[in-house]
Order: sequence, then structure tokens, then C-alpha cells
Amino acid sequence: MLKSVSRAVQLAARLSCRSSASPASAISPAPRLSRTFSRSIWSLSGSSGASSGSRPRLLTATRALPTLSCGCGSLHTEGDKAFAEFLTDEIKEEKKIQKNTSLPKMSGGWELELNGTEAKLIRSLAGEKVTVTFNVNNSIPPQLEEEPEQTQKGQEEEPDIVSTPNFVVEVTKQGTKNSLVFDCHFPEDETSHGDGEEESDIFSIREVSFQPEGDTDWKETSYTLNTDSLDWALYDHLMDFLADRGVDNTFADELMEMSTALEHQEYIKFLENLSTFVKCK
Repeated sequence: MLKSVSRAVQLAARLSCRSSASPASAISPAPRLSRTFSRSIWSLSGSSGASSGSRPRLLTATRALPTLSCGCGSLHTEGDKAFAEFLTDEIKEEKKIQKNTSLPKMSGGWELELNGTEAKLIRSLAGEKVTVTFNVNNSIPPQLEEEPEQTQKGQEEEPDIVSTPNFVVEVTKQGTKNSLVFDCHFPEDETSHGDGEEESDIFSIREVSFQPEGDTDWKETSYTLNTDSLDWALYDHLMDFLADRGVDNTFADELMEMSTALEHQEYIKFLENLSTFVKCK
């Protein structure tokens, strides 16, 4: 009898322990599931972010971009496709209106050297060397807005784009260490420094200075003569000095023609390079 009571008490104790342990056993799997879920989200967020020490972006909103496969492995979007089509049409139109497929020649025996957008004209005469350097970058004047009446009349005829670059003339004499350098430009309002009956100069001298021969950098420590407040007589002599060495209105006209052709060539080349870059070919 006592054994039966003892067994009953032990059985009751076991049942009591199981019933008291059951809530814990029901709750205990929750942390395990939570950790598993967190690790899955961490994996989806990318292991590279974790290795680099950055916080995983679990809820980052991303916009799916339409992509096209390409051998170069670069990103391609619908915008890139439209951009490439536009560039193809633009290149065709620019080639249609291109006046010179090759650069026009300069009269007067000038030799041409090209380095990308920079051009150098060289001429030697009677122991002197004259070098004219210009760059077609930023050489197109801004197009001014026309009045509505003029715009309607000239809708069919668009004005020609002309390149008017600044140019530097360097005159070197034998046996001298320094060159006489002229910084010239094409002013927007062409003015004459002589009498009204004389031909107007289409270019102007802005600054004059002596610089070391062959030095590409303009030394600020060398005295520079600014022509804004210069005596007209001295200015006219400087212009005559250039004209005697072949830098006159005829030269300036031919320089603008060459610069315009070179600038257009470089523009078309840029569009072609841009198209290739966008298409990634």
C-alpha cells in the first residue's frame, strides 16, 4: 500500500514537472527561429557589407533599372539606349553640314602642327621665327538671343558657327634669349585704331611681353604691357610689326576658317567617342 502511494506521489510529481515545463518548451524555439530569420536577412543584404564593417541595409528601397546585357559588363538603361540613338542622328546631321573634311591651308608658307585641340603655325623668314598658337576649346562665341521678329524671319537660315579663338604670336630673333610675345583676340565689336577711312582690324592685341624663348608658361614676373590704356601710335606700330611678319587681317581670316574647321572636327570626334562610350562597344 505504501509502495502504491509512493508511486502515485512520484507520478504526480513527474506530471507536475512536465506541466510546469511545457510553457518554457513552447517559448524556447522562438529565439532559435528569430536568429535563423535574422541570419537569412543578413545573407540577403550581402556579406560584403558585413565584412567591410558597414551596417546591413535590411529595408533599403531600390528601383529596378532596366538593363541590357553587354560584353563590357557595364550598366545599360533605356535612357542610355535613347541617348545612343540621339547621338547617332546628331553625328549624321553634323557630318551633313560639315564644310571641310580636311583643314584648309594657310597662305604665306605657314607650317601646321596639331596636338589635339591645340594648333601651332610656324613661319621662318630672314633669321626670325614666328609662331602662332591657338586652342579651339571655348572658341565659339555665345549665341545671343534674337528678337521675336528677327527669329521668325530667319527661322530657315541659321547663322554659321565661327570659331574665334584667342591666339598667341611669338617672334624670336637669332642671338636673343627672349621672344616678343603678343596675346591677341577677336573682339566682339571690331574697332579700328586708325582713321575712319582705313581698313578695320578684325583682331586686337591685348598684351605684349618679353618671355623666355620656347617657354610654354607665361611668366608673371616678366613685365606685361596691357594695351587698354596704350597710346594709339605705339599700338599701331605694334600692329604694323605683326603685319610685316604675316599676321594681318588676311591671316586672321584664314585662322578663323581653320579654327572653325578644326573645332567642328573635334566636336564630331567627341560625339563619336561619346556614342561609343554610351554603347560600350
